[in-house]
Amino acid sequence: MTTSVEELTTYFQSCGLTPTRTSELVKNPKSSTPAYALFSKYAIQDANITDKQGMLLLQLVKDLGKLDQGEKEGVVVKGITTGELASGEQVTAAIKYLSTHPLPLNTEEYNTFCGIGFTITPTTLHTLLTTYLTSNSKTITSWSQFGKTQGLLKADEKAGVKWAPALMVKEELEKVFEERFGKRPVPGAGGKARAGTGGMEEKKVATASGAEAKAKEKDEDATAQGSPFSHGWISRLHQPGGNPQKIPTRMDEHLKWTGGKVFTRFPPEPNGFLHIGHSKAIAINFGYAAYHLGHCYLRFDDTNPEAEEQIYFDKMLEAVRWLGFEPFQVTYSSDHFERLYQLARGLIERGLAYTSDDTAEDIAAQRGGKDHAARFPSKDRNKPVSQSLQEFSDMRAGKYKPGEMTLRMKQDMDNPNPVMWDIIAYRVLEKPHHRTGTQWCIYPTYDFTHCLCDSFENISHSLCSSEFVTAREAYEWLCDALEVYKPRQSEYGRLSLEGTVTSKRKLLRLVKEGHVNGWDDPRLYTLVALKRRGVPPQAIVSFVTGLGISPSPSTIQISRFEQTVRQHLETTTARLMMVLRPIIVNITNLPSDFYLEIEKPVHPKNPAMGTNKVPFTNKVYIDADDFRPDADPNFFRLAPGATVGLLNVPFPITYVSHKTNDKGEVTSIECRYENEVSPTPKPKTWIQWVAEHAPSHSPVRVSETRIFKRLFKSDDPGSLSSEDFIKDIDVDTLVRVDGALLEVGIWKVIDDCLKDAKKVVEDRLKEAKAKGIEAPPQVDGVEVVRFQGLRVAYFALDYDSVLEKDYKEGEERKDKLVLNLIAPLKEDAGKKAVAGKK
Repeated sequence: MTTSVEELTTYFQSCGLTPTRTSELVKNPKSSTPAYALFSKYAIQDANITDKQGMLLLQLVKDLGKLDQGEKEGVVVKGITTGELASGEQVTAAIKYLSTHPLPLNTEEYNTFCGIGFTITPTTLHTLLTTYLTSNSKTITSWSQFGKTQGLLKADEKAGVKWAPALMVKEELEKVFEERFGKRPVPGAGGKARAGTGGMEEKKVATASGAEAKAKEKDEDATAQGSPFSHGWISRLHQPGGNPQKIPTRMDEHLKWTGGKVFTRFPPEPNGFLHIGHSKAIAINFGYAAYHLGHCYLRFDDTNPEAEEQIYFDKMLEAVRWLGFEPFQVTYSSDHFERLYQLARGLIERGLAYTSDDTAEDIAAQRGGKDHAARFPSKDRNKPVSQSLQEFSDMRAGKYKPGEMTLRMKQDMDNPNPVMWDIIAYRVLEKPHHRTGTQWCIYPTYDFTHCLCDSFENISHSLCSSEFVTAREAYEWLCDALEVYKPRQSEYGRLSLEGTVTSKRKLLRLVKEGHVNGWDDPRLYTLVALKRRGVPPQAIVSFVTGLGISPSPSTIQISRFEQTVRQHLETTTARLMMVLRPIIVNITNLPSDFYLEIEKPVHPKNPAMGTNKVPFTNKVYIDADDFRPDADPNFFRLAPGATVGLLNVPFPITYVSHKTNDKGEVTSIECRYENEVSPTPKPKTWIQWVAEHAPSHSPVRVSETRIFKRLFKSDDPGSLSSEDFIKDIDVDTLVRVDGALLEVGIWKVIDDCLKDAKKVVEDRLKEAKAKGIEAPPQVDGVEVVRFQGLRVAYFALDYDSVLEKDYKEGEERKDKLVLNLIAPLKEDAGKKAVAGKK
């Protein structure tokens, strides 16, 4: 029977091909017919592949003539669908090998030939490239052969770098070339612009340099194999001891204390909840230290008691541990209040700070005001040192109210950098501090505190996001002014996600005005919200490090984040049959006591995860989206006249009739089990189901399933005004579905996930005991219970679930299950997205 273009289009899109690729494919029957034969033969529609994997399968279709269409073909299909063959070059290599070698495979030889499981470190790659250039030194003599050398390396099997990531090869090859031939020459450089050209040659050089810079940033931002700290911008940071000091002996003291190790810190202000952007800062600071076998502090910059609450401290430490990092020490800026105060007095004594009663309006005017007028110094800038010392003492003694007196640093009002315009070092705040109580009524600012606490803690690499670039000058100025050890500040690009807000002020408004249900509402991108949603912490770390680390800020699509989450869940979560909106199917030719035990894999691609046993009876539930009451040739699931497969069931079912209520809603469907027909009708697709079987306590009913969508309509709600960003909220972002059904295998998944989380804590306790240190507490909750509802989405248990602690095996469990959508499956044109009624 000929398959129509519409059916092929629906089918290929259900397999994971994009609409564009599908459209091109179905235009050509010579391509689509063999592709359909291969895809349906191996049930690709159920393989959960990506468009890229689909493209590789189409490559195989073109080269089928080189293989026998049996076991060898199956080897390549399996390699593509499991991700072992991840590139066109690998597929070509696999076909070449199989066409010249008999089965059974010599697995080790095959994997080596195809680059399966290939890994290489930057150090090893550098050595191989150096050896290659040495052996070809007569032909590779300058930078002009760089591009040609890249091509030769890829083609030369003996070079040993054929399967190394292209970006990694390019970066290491650039280093090797630089070692041999010096810095790469700038195209067109070498002389001044000719007279009368208007500087055109200089302009061309600048353009070329800009293009190279953009290319370099792109390389650094790209995902690379191995540690993100082994290549790119961050790999070129100074070594410990490589940051110059005004007083050379300060470096000697620093290295004596650190032993030459890398020391970093993650220094959040405890006045809100951490968000997705902070996860990058955490991963970079802790990761960089770990990569260099150093240490990372968690330092709370608690210098503003007006905005700080204990819950922020607790949740920040919990978030760091949840992401998989343990601080070298947990410290507080407030630990150093007395020392900071004495250094501030020292700054006054050096003539580099002064007290001032200037108002905020006065300071703004001194800086040029709204009209950008000429800057001018404060009237207090040159007051006697003794007067400033006395007034600073009076500030501490509580003789001034907030706003009446500040301490300002005497920097450089002529400097073009605003952070050098005599910024405030201390201000009066009549607010008790959570740690020091009422001991202090003056508090240092971030600009005064941050660099000095870095100095106190002997930080070798002060890593922060790019919005602090301009603050570096003030950072270094203050350390030099006080002649203390000066760490080196380096800035990486800030991370933002499209369609989200991370501003503390805007997040607080969303919570207070009830637009969301708290800071941990799964529609937000705070870390507590992502945790509650069920996003694995490893996926977050993989996402932020996989983007690469460069000085350039990046705004990433939410879909890219969700793809990383899916990739992690794909390999780690169980597969369970789930019916979101159930309709009963009565199988009329099976007796009422019919029972068949179906053993199904927990994960079809990971046998080590074991199997589940589920009942199959004459009453099963299917999803409402998998049935249409009217026949439709473009609908491959259950409908009048249609036959459909039930996942893991030996025979398909065929539609007989259905019933509706007064509203025209389908209430039940009658079908026939095709176990007595020869030949057995071949279904075009298979659907999930859950059987009704009281002795097995099937189905398991879900109290509530929460489906989340993007909270904002626009891509950049953070840039909108305080009113417009509220108007930008999409009102239909939370859908609650009651009464979804799960297979009985959910209980094993729950028990196994909770046991695994408990084992992690036990292992940490053993490790800590062996090292003689305190073990971190458990930070995981029921969100560790994650699974894929087959053909539906990925879900996790919500905190609102209630799990029975004491139950007897074999008895029906009375747990209350509440599910959160973690991430949808890839878009499937043949199936509606998960949704439901409010």
